[in-house]
Amino acid sequence: MNIERIHHVAYRCRDAKETVEWYVKHLDMKFVLAIAEDLVPSTKAPDPYMHVFLDAGNGNVLAFFEIPNSPPMGRDENTPSWVQHIAFKLESEDALREAKARLEAAGIEVLGVTDHTIFKSIYFHDPSGHRLELAADCATPDQMKKLDDVKWEMLEEWSQTRRAPKHAAWMHERELGVGGATSQA
Repeated sequence: MNIERIHHVAYRCRDAKETVEWYVKHLDMKFVLAIAEDLVPSTKAPDPYMHVFLDAGNGNVLAFFEIPNSPPMGRDENTPSWVQHIAFKLESEDALREAKARLEAAGIEVLGVTDHTIFKSIYFHDPSGHRLELAADCATPDQMKKLDDVKWEMLEEWSQTRRAPKHAAWMHERELGVGGATSQA
């Protein structure tokens, strides 16, 4: 099997029109497709829905379902809210700062810029409450090689101990004030 790319990822939304308009306005995505059915094609269940698709760049598609006959949207209360999110890559740190200013000017609350050492990001929510992240890579080839060299060891250690391995602790030394550096968060 050779997976070429993600065809689309789909989430639920409260209001399809509001969602499309928000992503077009605030993230410059193009609205590419809408499908509406009274029966779910895969299960044949009678459950009317509106399925909308947005261009997230480079062949990536973000889709949403509005399903009005289901109970109101919720989230997995056993998973911390910061875990489940959709992250989009921007071309530069300047673009990230510009996006933050644009979102804030539109009245959207933005967390960050957060410095993750190999990328910087901001966080905010869409109208349905989905957490979104915009990220700009800033890793050096050496940093990425260091991470690549230890990924399997880290995974194995985590699998055995369920404690954070320290193979890449250098990524957070600035946050902890190691070596006199200060946090960029």
